Amino acid sequence: MTEPIISIRNVTKEFAGGVKAVDNVSIDIQQNEFFALLGPSGCGKTTLLRMISGLETPTEGQIMIGGTDMAFTPPNLRPTNMVFQSYAVFPHMTVEQNVGYGLKVTGVEPNEIKRRVAEGLEMVKLSHLAARKPDQMSGGQRQRVALARALVKRPKVLLLDEPLSALDAKLRDDMRMELTRLQETVGITFIIVTHDQDEALSMASRIAVMNKGGVAQIATPAELYEHPQNRFVADFIGKVNLLDAKVLKQKGKIITCDTETLGKFDMGTDKAAGMSATIAIRPEKLKLVTKEAKGGKFVTAKAIVRDVAYYGDTSHIILDVGKKELEVNVQNDSRTGGAGVERGQKLWVQFNPDDALVLTE
Repeated sequence: MTEPIISIRNVTKEFAGGVKAVDNVSIDIQQNEFFALLGPSGCGKTTLLRMISGLETPTEGQIMIGGTDMAFTPPNLRPTNMVFQSYAVFPHMTVEQNVGYGLKVTGVEPNEIKRRVAEGLEMVKLSHLAARKPDQMSGGQRQRVALARALVKRPKVLLLDEPLSALDAKLRDDMRMELTRLQETVGITFIIVTHDQDEALSMASRIAVMNKGGVAQIATPAELYEHPQNRFVADFIGKVNLLDAKVLKQKGKIITCDTETLGKFDMGTDKAAGMSATIAIRPEKLKLVTKEAKGGKFVTAKAIVRDVAYYGDTSHIILDVGKKELEVNVQNDSRTGGAGVERGQKLWVQFNPDDALVLTE
């Protein structure tokens, strides 16, 4: 692997009153990577992004960009550029003037500015709107103006702070694809801060999930979803059923566990389990059936449908199983619409233990 474009080493940021916004974080981010900092509000992700940009200074630790220690490098001299949540485009300037502004103030020659602005507008598909003012444009178009303005400076790293949060749902979905395409086209490192799991999962090549100032796990989207390392990550990434289990015995990589919801069953794990563990089952791994499955690997339990939420392509179903509840996602693949179940219906829920995960943290 090549040298990382950004190397964050044991970085801590402590504010007045002893509040640690970032606590001993170490991350390597590779060249041309689309990297996401994901977590709930107050987890430290934006503070970490601001330290990379130079808008905040670490209390402890080191940030290297392109092999150079950034400790004494001010924001305007770092090989980064930031796109803010509010876009921060100038309302009195045209699109073309907005995009070229950063080049103008740094003394780039006028003909070069014109060439690079044209190149930047073509990149974000806004060449036909070069003469417009921001108030004549949609939110998505203004966001693309902010992206072009950042990209024409040719940074090594583009920093994006919640860039899509101000957009409506449909436009947000479209812009996710636009950003992914743009990152592949320009071939530079993108680092995005977001609290939206779908946003991070659909765009990033790797994600750092942050919690209480620290990093809970760094992995690809698929790894985070299918193999979370702890309960926090499992619960934060997508929907999940978390079952408290007593571990009755462990023989090699097979444990026998007992849950109040689904009873006793055997399942595989690479982890050494103690007296208790958490069993994580994603809602799409559970199946609804009209009769109990006998034999084989399947674990089956009686259930009553409490609620059904219809989302078009899928239905989300809440089941009462004993004194607990389970969530199930069902694909609506029939033209009759819906999941074919209704509130109060009695049925069975089943799953294959191979589709579940043991969490010991």
